[in-house]
Amino acid sequence: MVHRRVGRTGLEVTPVGFGAFKIGRNVGIKYPAPYDLPDETAAGRLLNAVLDLGINLIDTAPAYGLSEERIGRAIAHRRSEFILSTKAGETFEDGRSAYDYSGPAIRASAARSLQRLKTDVLDILFIHSDGNDLAILNDSDAVETMITLRDAGLARAVGFSGKTVQGARASLLWADVLMVEYHPEDRSHEEVIGEAAGAGIGIIVKKPLASGRLEPRTAIEFALSNPAVGSLVIGGLNLDHLRADIAIADAM
Repeated sequence: MVHRRVGRTGLEVTPVGFGAFKIGRNVGIKYPAPYDLPDETAAGRLLNAVLDLGINLIDTAPAYGLSEERIGRAIAHRRSEFILSTKAGETFEDGRSAYDYSGPAIRASAARSLQRLKTDVLDILFIHSDGNDLAILNDSDAVETMITLRDAGLARAVGFSGKTVQGARASLLWADVLMVEYHPEDRSHEEVIGEAAGAGIGIIVKKPLASGRLEPRTAIEFALSNPAVGSLVIGGLNLDHLRADIAIADAM
């Protein structure tokens, strides 16, 4: 796969990235069909196979259950082969999400992620929004804390994984990278994606297949035809599906 630049970060990613939600959590999901959580051995095989396919972006979060720990155990020894993104602000315990965007909580979350992932630095650290984007950005010290973590060398780039156009646009003032939903059924962020590109801010697309509801070829070709998009984070447990997604990206 031809790598794409992530804004001005200096990071270069494959157009298809791997979303590591399903290796860590299968409750409280938004996917249309239920699935069994893989055991430790199966999760490790999958993660190594993802890297063997050439994918170099692995996206996770504390809210993804066992995901961070499993990534650390399975592929920390291959750390130089992939760009690692995780998030802060949301945790998931006992079947429920909890949100805390205070400075101490963000710092503690980043420290736990570094430990679980067995790495000294996070390539990208996102604020994991609960949907109240502007309140998080304006009424907490989350942004200031993220910048402090980047300046301390604990994250190479920081950004916002939000749910509203207003939140994405407000983040243009400070973020290195934005994570947005973008596909043929939701083009609401299209204008702000262009604004981000003009400002040198990278774009990572989440849910490019609308959580499995869209036909892959149409959705992948749509999102990657936008030159501002760095990578599409696609989750799943089926390597054949990932191979097919990569083939679509390679053919563009």
